[in-house]
Amino acid sequence: MKFLHLLVATLFFTAFQSHSQVHVDQITHNSKERYITTTIGYPVPGTYAPLNQKEPITVLNPDGTGFIQADDLSKQKINWGIECTDEGTPIFKEGFNSASYTFWYRPNDSEEWYYSQFSIHFAKKKMFLMGERVKVYEDYNVQ
Repeated sequence: MKFLHLLVATLFFTAFQSHSQVHVDQITHNSKERYITTTIGYPVPGTYAPLNQKEPITVLNPDGTGFIQADDLSKQKINWGIECTDEGTPIFKEGFNSASYTFWYRPNDSEEWYYSQFSIHFAKKKMFLMGERVKVYEDYNVQ
């Protein structure tokens, strides 16, 4: 009976730990290895658009895919991620009521990775992508 109890407890903790791990991808830019993730503790996936405009938009899916719409409204499919350590810890610069991250993306028809700024402005509850596209978010981490 103790063996069965130990087996169930071990399976539970193994399943819990494997489910809670952050997915990390390794990319290469200018012959340098970098790591990216789509999980940083804030709801990054979603639709980003210039303030008070409906288009052009950028859509980021939770699985690291999406698309960027150009000013002429043509769409380019991408893979994306936020720079992190090899363990999945996001790399960011902390500001006054904000955090700035490096956003990496690769068009599906290219092997080249490009980067831009991604920032979260906590007091305004807004996320900015590439400086001009914005998304309002709900902060579920507030006590």
